[in-house]
Amino acid sequence: MAALRTGGWRPTPFRQFIVKLHSRCNLSCTYCYVYSMGDSTWRSAPRVADPATLAAVAGRISEHVERHRLESVDVVFHGGEPLLAGPPVLASAAEAMRRAVPTTCSVRLSVQTNGLLLNEQVLAVLHRHRIQVGVSLDGPAEVNDRHRVYADGRGSYAGVARALRLLRSPEHVSLYAGLLCTIDVRSNPVSTYRSLLDLQPPMLDFLLPHGNWTTPPPLRDPSSVDPVYGRWLTAAFDAWAARPDTRIRFFEQLLDGLLGGHSLSESVGVSPVGVLVFDTAGRLEQVDSLRSVRHGAAAVGMDVHTHSLDDALGHPGVVARQIGTAALPDSCLECPVHRVCGAGFYPHRYRAGTGYRNPSVYCPDLLHLIRHVQRRVAAQVCALGRSGT
Repeated sequence: MAALRTGGWRPTPFRQFIVKLHSRCNLSCTYCYVYSMGDSTWRSAPRVADPATLAAVAGRISEHVERHRLESVDVVFHGGEPLLAGPPVLASAAEAMRRAVPTTCSVRLSVQTNGLLLNEQVLAVLHRHRIQVGVSLDGPAEVNDRHRVYADGRGSYAGVARALRLLRSPEHVSLYAGLLCTIDVRSNPVSTYRSLLDLQPPMLDFLLPHGNWTTPPPLRDPSSVDPVYGRWLTAAFDAWAARPDTRIRFFEQLLDGLLGGHSLSESVGVSPVGVLVFDTAGRLEQVDSLRSVRHGAAAVGMDVHTHSLDDALGHPGVVARQIGTAALPDSCLECPVHRVCGAGFYPHRYRAGTGYRNPSVYCPDLLHLIRHVQRRVAAQVCALGRSGT
């Protein structure tokens, strides 16, 4: 890190904070990186973040805001399932953030939930504290209920659909932030997209299932260049591009990168990552989907009671996600779209023995998608040129 600083590099302050309110969940999703993969840190975490921990988290965020003169930050309440903590804890967490962070900084609060516990009492708290709601849903019932299930195997779609009807009602729709969909490559991409579109999300995002070179994702053979996920994504992209009725963050970030902009997502691009996670004990973590790699992979070895957030900026894992192309392997640097792709999402690069200095295990899929989008953008630019507009 000293050499990087000598060369003029400076860390990018954290601007998005994931605050865990509850460490357990009321679902048992088959692909969950918290409970179903290589990490068991959740077992040692308190079930609910207590008021002292939430106050300490808010204080550290405020300290960081003032030190770096930040004008806005995002705070996402997360889990497990955050709504298991109950409306009083949710209200207390929001009050702590609003009270601690100086008024010169805009604090955008949101909660990412499976939706099953959304009710009028919870929504009243969300309105009172201006907390937006993102809901996780993977498509129509026959797709969602393959993976997003209760511990007894029952599907969750019906309960989430009920919650979304309530959230989309006129009195609550202002809280609706969007939907988060983890791809099931066996599903039909167009019908999956359209089923989600029917729910009128202000924003939609597609996530690739977590996996890496050592523990591959479902149906992704690391030795194969067959872009099975790439084909799914290009079909979804074409359906969206034909009628972009809602924003899709993943596709927007690719377009920004192809047009010379900077990605604001961790999943693609080489822009510095500014995300920090707090578990229910106040321990600091990198992006917590690193739990999919191995036990303790997300840990920073620091907590809010004894460390500032600037201390976490010096952690090697954080630095690696902030130095852009300097962290990419030579094979990626030789690729013409490496600045758009950025070797993909950091946890997906892991390989036992070599760490994270690898392309994404989804490399063939990302390359297939980016080239497809690139061709479509080029064709559109040429068409505009011919029309003189």
